[in-house]
Amino acid sequence: MAAVFTSENFDTEVLQSDLPVLVDFYADWCGPCKMMSPMVDEIAQKQEGKLKVGKLNVDDAQDIATRYAVMSIPTFIFFKGGEAVHKVVGAMPQDAFEQELTHVLG
Repeated sequence: MAAVFTSENFDTEVLQSDLPVLVDFYADWCGPCKMMSPMVDEIAQKQEGKLKVGKLNVDDAQDIATRYAVMSIPTFIFFKGGEAVHKVVGAMPQDAFEQELTHVLG
């Protein structure tokens, strides 16, 4: 299961993480976000110990969404060493999404 990121825990959980982090920027009212949610949870389970995965509700954390120029959702941003290193926007099939992971995890 993916973690829940908030404005309050973002710096600690994401920017200071020893592991690479995948942040799913979503909203409860977003249909494509709901479609991607089970995939995100599955990746969290598959990559446990190699990749931290979490979801950030843009309605509750507009400051973080603004900081990373999230204009449409779902947006997925990969962080390594406190830096945003890869950004993917929009819903996609699982194989395409997992291909994006290889850019970050190698």
